[in-house]
Amino acid sequence: MPNIKSAIKRTKTSEERRAQNATLKSSMRTAVKKVEALVVNKDADNAKAALVDATKKIDKAAQSGIIHKNTAARSKSRLTKSVNGINA
Repeated sequence: MPNIKSAIKRTKTSEERRAQNATLKSSMRTAVKKVEALVVNKDADNAKAALVDATKKIDKAAQSGIIHKNTAARSKSRLTKSVNGINA
């Protein structure tokens, strides 16, 4: 445990940010899994609606640096491709 005041503050803010990042990343993963489940069930309308939500969460995670921007682009592309492939 740190003894210096600035180190104590740094530990506290790091823990708060870690918790916030974990929450955002978890909700992003849940949204992605929801889209994937709807694709497996071939539910096109709900999958498209869920894709919009998942895309927002992926963008938010990339914007805040939780995931890399290329990872975000790749996952959005793969999700969109799978949703568009339902009707094909």
